[in-house]
Amino acid sequence: MKNYKIETQCVQGTYKPESGDPRVLPIAQSTTYRYYDSDDVADLFDLKSATHMYSRISNPTVAELENKMALLEGGVGAVAASSGQAASTLAFLNICQAGDHIVASSTIYGGTFNLFAVTLKKMGIEATFINPDSSCDEIVAAAKENTKALFAETIANPGLNILDFEKFSKAAKIMDVPFIVDNTLATPVLCRPLEHGADIVIHSTTKYTDGHATSVGGVVIDGGTFNWDNGKFPELVEPDPSYHGIQYVKDFGPAAYITKARVQMLRDYGMTMSPFNAFLFHLGLETLHVRMERHCENALKLARFLKGHEGVSWVNYPLLEDCDSYDLAKKYLPKGASGILTFGIKGGNQAGKELIKHMDLTALVVHIGDLRTSILHPASTTHRQLTEEQQIAAGVLPDLIRVSIGIENIDDIIADFDKAIKAVAK
Repeated sequence: MKNYKIETQCVQGTYKPESGDPRVLPIAQSTTYRYYDSDDVADLFDLKSATHMYSRISNPTVAELENKMALLEGGVGAVAASSGQAASTLAFLNICQAGDHIVASSTIYGGTFNLFAVTLKKMGIEATFINPDSSCDEIVAAAKENTKALFAETIANPGLNILDFEKFSKAAKIMDVPFIVDNTLATPVLCRPLEHGADIVIHSTTKYTDGHATSVGGVVIDGGTFNWDNGKFPELVEPDPSYHGIQYVKDFGPAAYITKARVQMLRDYGMTMSPFNAFLFHLGLETLHVRMERHCENALKLARFLKGHEGVSWVNYPLLEDCDSYDLAKKYLPKGASGILTFGIKGGNQAGKELIKHMDLTALVVHIGDLRTSILHPASTTHRQLTEEQQIAAGVLPDLIRVSIGIENIDDIIADFDKAIKAVAK
């Protein structure tokens, strides 16, 4: 399948039914699996067998989703989790413990910012947030002896700045730590971070992977490229007493990280994706390439319309020629810059809140990546946990309106915004 184009991989990648098997991936809604020999089960617990022992750790339906995500991103393996937030937590706890440190871009999703700044901090894991426009030297200067990862998003949510992969990858190599990238808004259809120097990729499958706002989930993909035997990650090199002394790097090679994430993190934290959700995500992936094309097309057309509207003070979409991220978007997102845009309406914060009341087709929801167009005022909702200073650092201005553009007819979307803006803009 690796020789096929990504559109074909989305539709037919990995799942190969045998003669007489279901053509569509079946749901293995089972917690456990039948065996006839205790030695077979012993091999499972010694990690000598690749079959399933218990659905908290692995499941046939979930495995097919993991395999397809690994294929689409070009990784050596993947682990699915119960949410995007769970996937992020798993990705970092797999290599971080009390006393460790993370360097992260400041313009990241509010939930991830809070995970680093509050929750992981309580566990003894510190984070330093850097401006993504910082130079490579400045990023490296933020590192400490105990730094374990460098993190950023391909397309920042909701600031929409585009990640400078070349700069961040270079910094991570100098720091000798894995470069972890959240690729949720771009999806592998628009960008494959592993091809641009990333080592680990995270997705909230809740968004475009699903595409229909039905299910919550996440996934971590391992590129298999990072050298874990560099003296900074003993838990991946030294014997694991919970598995009879298995040494992940020695025994699993390039898949050391993702193997540990599954057999240790999922086993102990239980952040498991349900088979039914995995089925829906796998189904969503089959049309991902088609949906992303329309999301991108509609978003650029709406951005250009809003840019010329007298009631709009500013518009931010990476592929607008005057956008700060335009050059990076053209470099790393040649197929399109996804379906999210932000803008400010004349009249500021209060006008933004009033605008939402006048939308008909466009719905107010705390979600993005749906095939239906939606709208949100982040400063008063998703990023309200942050101080105003932290919000601005994350790219959230007080009057910022975030729009997730769907795949409806663009003329209807534009008409909905035109009517609402004219009703409230001052």
